[in-house]
Amino acid sequence: MHSHVIVGRGATASATAALLAGSGDRVRMVSRSGAGPEHPNIERIALDASDADALTAVAEGAETLFNMAMPAYHTWPETIPPLFGSIRSAAERSGANYVMLGNLYGYGPADGPVTEQSPLAATGPKGRVRARMWREAEEAHRAGRVRVTEVRASQFIGPGAISVFSLLAQPKISAGQLALLPQELDLPHAYTAVGDAAAAAVAVARDERAWGRPWHAPSITATARELAGRFAAAAGAPEPRLAVMSDRELTLLGLTDPFWPELFETYHMSHAAFTVDDSAIRDTFGLKASDPDEVFAQVVHAARA
Repeated sequence: MHSHVIVGRGATASATAALLAGSGDRVRMVSRSGAGPEHPNIERIALDASDADALTAVAEGAETLFNMAMPAYHTWPETIPPLFGSIRSAAERSGANYVMLGNLYGYGPADGPVTEQSPLAATGPKGRVRARMWREAEEAHRAGRVRVTEVRASQFIGPGAISVFSLLAQPKISAGQLALLPQELDLPHAYTAVGDAAAAAVAVARDERAWGRPWHAPSITATARELAGRFAAAAGAPEPRLAVMSDRELTLLGLTDPFWPELFETYHMSHAAFTVDDSAIRDTFGLKASDPDEVFAQVVHAARA
């Protein structure tokens, strides 16, 4: 029986734990709250992952250490480096393989679909810190201190997803109300189903071909308007009413919550076409993106349950 450690308790972390446990592997799920899915093969541990010594002790004997931690959005430049450094240190010291859950921020503005070979040319602080975390992990891999790979996901959809679409579009559409989105409505955009990101993380952890490079999770390319219509159909809601949130509205919201001003950094993703080439993970591991209709059916079922 293989054993793994997952740092994080969000939707993708929980889905990854469920996949591993369902296959018969043992999972230790680490978060400050000690939360996570219930399963005989899942042990939930309350621990601050920035304590490298304590996390190393938890990771001893584990085959894989998955980093799926997600600090508060507006704190990334300050909180991610020490946290990720601690998690990587635990992987190095315990001998576990290291799988990171990343995103697309590190690329910065892109002309055409981004690939894993696109330059990490982020211009904002959150993107730069994400790029830096990968470079440091890649350096550790090349130095032989740890085997590492990263799965880079797009904006999440699916049960438990925390994203602009799930937080701002879904509740309003379900209620038949106007949904204001800080995103252009009719430009192609990359989305990742939570379950697809989890499947990708498990696949790369189990394959020798995965190590030493990043992989794009299977990507759904759609406009916000298209996704809204498909979610409405799954929810039995009326035709969605959508509008683009103005910069002024975004700025005013920033007076009440530090989350909102952070969205200006990713303006190049939300107000221009931003798509992903996921052919590498499809061709290498046979993974493909889920049908959004099936993803939203799961969201509706989970909400009603």
